[in-house]
Amino acid sequence: MLVSVSAVTRWAEDLAAWAIPEEILRSAPDPPWTFPVDRFSEAARQALARPPTPTHLRVAEVLEEGGTLLDVGSGAGAGSLPAIRPGCRLVAVDEDRRMLEALSGLAGDLAEVETIEGRWPDVADRVGTSDVVVCANVAYNVADLDVFVRALTRAARQRVVLELTREHPQCRLSPLWKRFWGLERPARPTLRDAVEVVTEVLGHAPGIEEWDQPPRLGDSSDPGEVAWVRRRLCLGPDRDDEVAAELAGHALEPSGMATLVWSGSG
Repeated sequence: MLVSVSAVTRWAEDLAAWAIPEEILRSAPDPPWTFPVDRFSEAARQALARPPTPTHLRVAEVLEEGGTLLDVGSGAGAGSLPAIRPGCRLVAVDEDRRMLEALSGLAGDLAEVETIEGRWPDVADRVGTSDVVVCANVAYNVADLDVFVRALTRAARQRVVLELTREHPQCRLSPLWKRFWGLERPARPTLRDAVEVVTEVLGHAPGIEEWDQPPRLGDSSDPGEVAWVRRRLCLGPDRDDEVAAELAGHALEPSGMATLVWSGSG
């Protein structure tokens, strides 16, 4: 008998397949999942200097002066700061206090900023509702995406804007996992799978806008980038030259992105 698997279950199972084998994790000199604040801060600075992305535009078109914007998994603010309007209040949620401090520093006089340290949706009851909720490049870290999406929807009075890459953000490193560890990496979940989860949760499809942005991962000429990739691969500093050589052999291409939009219920 053929049993239908829900989009939510399939998403969680596909994400679980990305787990790094325990024997590789035990050999890692540094934790592979730490996020360098300086690189996220630089990404936010670049976002402020460049033309707004579709994500920023979808936020800004409904965020009125004096309104409230909630940024879930904010990092240093690349998804929210370029969209903020004068007199608005920005509520930033992130598990990393250092990221929240970086965002507050970059915000300057752009907006009144409130920071909440914690994991979404665990801290949703501390946040209340906002006019608009933005969540950029977090979805692939969330196994219970249905619970996550429902909480985003409840927190938004007008709109939810969810940004993610079209494929898992670590797919670009799959050839390097093969090269250094002989490890085959998965190909899913993808944007299509995320859309199926959101559709399953909402009962209808979200608005979808696909676009490209400059590559974020893989610049072999940047020592900081090489070190970050090497840590991701559970390798030590003595392998930096090898990692750089491998990165140099793979062309840098634009990152395929998508912005999903749906109405809030808060």
